[in-house]
Amino acid sequence: MDEAVREAGEAAILVRGQEGMPPEAPGPMPSQPLDHFDPALRRVPLRPWETPTARARRFLVLGASAVLAALAINEMRLALSVDHLTPVSVLALLLFAVNITWISLPFVTSFVGLLRSARRRRPDPADDRPLGGRTALLMPIYNEDPARVAAALEAMAREIAVRGEARSFDLFLLSDSTDGDMALSEQEAVWALRRRLGGMRVYYRRRAQNIAHKAGNIRDFCERWGRSYDHLLMLDADSLMDGETIIRLARRMERDPDAGLIQTLPRLHRGVTLLARIQQFAGRLYGSLLGQGMAWWAGGEASYWGHNAIVRTRAFMECAGLPALPGQPPFGGTIMSHDFVEAALIRRGGWSVSIAPDLEGSYEECPSSIIDLAIRDRRWCQGNLQHARILPARGLHWVSRLHLVAGMMSYLSSPFWLLFVLSTLALGVQYEFARHQYFLHVPTLFPLWPRIDPARAIRLFALTMAVLFGPKLMGLLSILVSRHRRRESGGLVRLLAGFTLEVATSALIAPVLALIHCGLVADILRGRDSGWRAQRREVDTLPWPQVLSRHRWHMVDGVVLAGVSWFVSWQMLAWLTPAVVGMVLAPTLSKLTGSAELGRHLQRLGLLRTKDEAQPPAVALAADAALPFYRQALARVPDLAEVISDPRRLERHLALTDREPAHPGGQVDAVEAVAEKKIRTARNLEEAVASLTARERARVQALPSLLGLLARTHAPGMPRPATVAHEAQLPPPLQ
Repeated sequence: MDEAVREAGEAAILVRGQEGMPPEAPGPMPSQPLDHFDPALRRVPLRPWETPTARARRFLVLGASAVLAALAINEMRLALSVDHLTPVSVLALLLFAVNITWISLPFVTSFVGLLRSARRRRPDPADDRPLGGRTALLMPIYNEDPARVAAALEAMAREIAVRGEARSFDLFLLSDSTDGDMALSEQEAVWALRRRLGGMRVYYRRRAQNIAHKAGNIRDFCERWGRSYDHLLMLDADSLMDGETIIRLARRMERDPDAGLIQTLPRLHRGVTLLARIQQFAGRLYGSLLGQGMAWWAGGEASYWGHNAIVRTRAFMECAGLPALPGQPPFGGTIMSHDFVEAALIRRGGWSVSIAPDLEGSYEECPSSIIDLAIRDRRWCQGNLQHARILPARGLHWVSRLHLVAGMMSYLSSPFWLLFVLSTLALGVQYEFARHQYFLHVPTLFPLWPRIDPARAIRLFALTMAVLFGPKLMGLLSILVSRHRRRESGGLVRLLAGFTLEVATSALIAPVLALIHCGLVADILRGRDSGWRAQRREVDTLPWPQVLSRHRWHMVDGVVLAGVSWFVSWQMLAWLTPAVVGMVLAPTLSKLTGSAELGRHLQRLGLLRTKDEAQPPAVALAADAALPFYRQALARVPDLAEVISDPRRLERHLALTDREPAHPGGQVDAVEAVAEKKIRTARNLEEAVASLTARERARVQALPSLLGLLARTHAPGMPRPATVAHEAQLPPPLQ
């Protein structure tokens, strides 16, 4: 685009008054108490008949899970009963009970999902009426790639506009970025996005301090602008949703006055590495069944995953204000995994929280390597373990508590698995020294306890494997019975080959991930706070030194496990061979699964293929098409010194700069005070900017007072930038 045309377009936007954010509409979002709740304050549903109870469904699903777990536990009890149960065998039995109970519910839920997937879906009632409410599309970002974010927002905005509903939606980029250079690029991306979308409303706000992380970012928006919008569409930096799904979510909200939150089932896409492709393949085959089953039995007490969902603003502001937990992190302070808690509080307030498994135009990306997965899981693990402080909260629905327990067990199951393996090894040593015959002198992959009927051991092994791998087999079956879905997966041969590759790879990396989770749990129990780190989304080649450093103890654990198993008996070693091999080869597996080259090679072979690879969604293609424009637009971003020394650039910067937060009680912020001192004592602009640390520079860019001080002190001859009124008329929306 010609530079003169670009500047003219930006000048027109400034003249019309489109600042960073629209006029404020303040409203309270009080922190919700966890130690007390008055049921009389719970909202009474307006149309309870439209939200049927799911008691019978839950009785079937949870009852079947309990029966299945009880059968396996009883078989284990009989297997361990020789003359009497020893303390070690009791421990092994208890650990087995926890593990089998944990995996029984997903098995039954997936079976329900399989039955549901076989039914013909009833389409939404025909409803082409224009939307009556207003929805804010919120994309909170934290040191993310601005070009990718802007391309995704443009693609979603155009999908909405082409369906004639642009007037009902506003786009918000809510930044918590602490990188000053990244923040300057974000502003350039917003200007470019506004030029590309014409009149559609695009707003930007960057907080000077990212208090309470993502939940605090959303809360700040709600308290200052939330009352202007009926609904909030929550997105992540890697989220993508097509226009039909977005509009249908808003219509469902308008049709159901009792709906507080509707969660879609995001599909993983754009995977490049082997690990990413395995995750999206597994999500397509198995995850969809689990989601459909959960939607069926959870009913109006479903959960929330923090993104790709629509929320009723009133319900969110009245019910979902998160309190700070007493004490220090990792168990106190800000609630990290806020989404589960927000869903539980919204349900406590009398609103429904449901899943929409039929809306398939919802997408997200996934970590590209085991190391990236571990970095993300560190924060998630801390947040989920914090839920132990939420469980006793008054007034929560028991299903909401079950979701909190499930979140905790997604990480605690690994220590339970490790303790179970250690207890079986201890039993082996005990029987060895007690001169019992722990294994028969015949080939077998499952330990035969003393005086046990071999048939019972086989039944127990078969039952455990069926519960563990059953969801995968059900997912495969759901594809095999459909010719259309088989074709989307590359045909029968490629489907089966991809399934085999996924099962084998997942089995090998499972013990490595389990050890990683054990380390995360131990780290948190030692009192170490994870903080909040930006997720790496670009695919890079993992160097061998990094891989070896991150997995060295996993290799050592594998060698030790092999040695102890061999000491017990070679049959025990054979039984644990998959775990041993995965641990010993952890660096190699990490390197291979994080390889983009290997992933692309498998893609060319048609393995691990999904529907979204066979027929890429239009919104994803549109985002890919827009990305080069933003890459070019952000190739040269002015730095802080250039912004201060150029009146036009400073005016543009101030137009997108948020108002300064008040300091309560005359408190002085140390970062701001030091930055101010450096600015005042510097001899020129270059020296002032160079003296600021990265954190100080980022803070200066976010505060008009420090920007003004920097300009007055070191660019005194520069004309003062024009002020843009908040109350000025906004440009007409994109048609």
